[in-house]
Amino acid sequence: MYFKTIEWVGGIDGQARLIDQTRLPGEMVYLEVRDIKTMGRAIKTLQVRGAPAIGIAAAFGVILGLQEIPDDAPLEQTRNQLKKSCAYLAGSRPTAVNLFWALARMQNTAENCRASNTRQLKEKLLAQAQAMREEDAAMCQAIGEHGAALIGDNAGVLTHCNAGGLATTGYGTALAVMFCAHEKGRKFCVYVDETRPLLQGARLTTWELMQAGIDTTLICDSTAGHLMSLGKINLVITGADRIAANGDTANKIGTYSLAVLAKAHDIPFYVAAPSSTFDLSIPDGSHIPIEQRTAKELTCWADKPIAPENVKVYNPAFDVTAYYLITAIITERGVIEHPEPVSIRRLLL
Repeated sequence: MYFKTIEWVGGIDGQARLIDQTRLPGEMVYLEVRDIKTMGRAIKTLQVRGAPAIGIAAAFGVILGLQEIPDDAPLEQTRNQLKKSCAYLAGSRPTAVNLFWALARMQNTAENCRASNTRQLKEKLLAQAQAMREEDAAMCQAIGEHGAALIGDNAGVLTHCNAGGLATTGYGTALAVMFCAHEKGRKFCVYVDETRPLLQGARLTTWELMQAGIDTTLICDSTAGHLMSLGKINLVITGADRIAANGDTANKIGTYSLAVLAKAHDIPFYVAAPSSTFDLSIPDGSHIPIEQRTAKELTCWADKPIAPENVKVYNPAFDVTAYYLITAIITERGVIEHPEPVSIRRLLL
């Protein structure tokens, strides 16, 4: 990838630097994040988005939250501030499990590392956050390699929302499969759902695919079933924000509808996600919290009303696709065919 979705600049007194995804595709703008509140706001407002990228943003946010603590402060004070920072960031978005996975890993690092003073603890936490970023990039590459064989020559691929480099720190998840297949010389086309109401497919996924030179066609969300009926779609690949122990998967709203349509047309439906997106602590999708977004996302466009004033609005950010609708889950460790608790645990544990 020629761009870096999120990175850390400098040492423990440095800052996070991320692409403001609300400005794409019109302009590439980097946001310099120097404090934890700005990072929390960036996550909430989708300036940084995508489950893996949110996790790394949260890890960097923890470092920012500790910068107000002097390097010579008692370790207990630093650890208390760490807990407050994690609690603050945990409230930014509820569905993507990578956020909580990253915060837990930072807390575990603080509890288990042998730091003799606050500065050493900060340095170890920054090293952990940087390691998580590098691990995510490597996982994305591996996901692409494991999934590339699923895309044959002249295939029609359908994807929803954005699961590319912008949603991760590297190659992406669902798009990594397409990038790898493309690099191996496969000729195929990708149909991209616009992904209402915030148009992540139209704004972000088409931009990424076109930058890579992949044949890309943007479609209205409600066009997917029609294309399937015409035989234009050979497989569907999406990302994921949380996967339960039985394989039930939360992803951007509209994903469940695509899975049902794919089942009706006998089209394989694949989910691509790193192991950090699995939440084995919950048995099924009914335990996944679904984020509710503001009414304005549906009632306004460019701050202009497009619906009657005071109309009731239901605007969930995600839905859950049942495991039996998913043909396979593509991870950095391999492909889980016909996902269910035993096959998932066999690969991940």
